[in-house]
Amino acid sequence: QVQLVESGGGLVQAGVSLRLSCVVSGHTFGVYAMGWFRQAPGKEREFVAGISRTGTRANYADSVRGRFTISRDNPKNTGYLQMNSLKPEDTAVYYCTTSPGYIGPDSSYYNAWGQGTQVTVSS
Repeated sequence: QVQLVESGGGLVQAGVSLRLSCVVSGHTFGVYAMGWFRQAPGKEREFVAGISRTGTRANYADSVRGRFTISRDNPKNTGYLQMNSLKPEDTAVYYCTTSPGYIGPDSSYYNAWGQGTQVTVSS
């Protein structure tokens, strides 16, 4: 059974950085693309970033492009989301997810999800 466990969230001030991690177990990490989504209170879950199986292609939401970087370390079965210049509007629960190859914004193409990690950015 596939399991995804996120970590690295917290309460921070605007302008600082955080790095989220996602450890994947239960399948060969390198055969799956992965993505990060987030959900703020009262809002729908939204796409943040996606990365291909080998890490050679990445896709970002317009709201985070240039501030966030998605990466992965396949031998460590771990994906990352480096978040710089955080803003209060980045406050949300962040989820990692995997897909057979899709790295776009449609959540229905992703097939396994973690429990999420809370990121709160104060102004």
